[in-house]
Amino acid sequence: MFTHILVPVDGSDAALEALAKAAQLAKTFGSALSAVYVIDPYPFTGVGTDLAYGQEHYLAAASGEADAALRAATETAAALGVTPETMVVEGHAVHRGIVETAENLGADLVVMGSHGRRGLEKLVLGSVTQRVLGDVRIPVLVVRGTPADSEE
Repeated sequence: MFTHILVPVDGSDAALEALAKAAQLAKTFGSALSAVYVIDPYPFTGVGTDLAYGQEHYLAAASGEADAALRAATETAAALGVTPETMVVEGHAVHRGIVETAENLGADLVVMGSHGRRGLEKLVLGSVTQRVLGDVRIPVLVVRGTPADSEE
């Protein structure tokens, strides 16, 4: 049914829940599984030498977070008997990085977690999942995580 499943990961529990669901689907259908972490290389706007210094440190930290998230994704999938391909991509907007990766890989399903944000938090932080749903041309399976306002 699905030949290539893409799972965006960000190190959150919601993303790992989505990865577990995707691994189960991949195992059932014999699908390829790819986990992607998107780094926005330009999160700062500013002028001067402080920006370059901050950018270098930001990218180093973001790469470390990406490695940790992809390692957790690999371990989660391996526990379910699936070996995912992992990748880090750069995208000025995270949702665009996900959509472009899905297109480049020829993925036919995106499985992603939703943090369950509501109210002002959703308005301020936005929803990568919602933006992917609006832009991608393939099915998207959204795995709901624990609502952020009920986490301890």
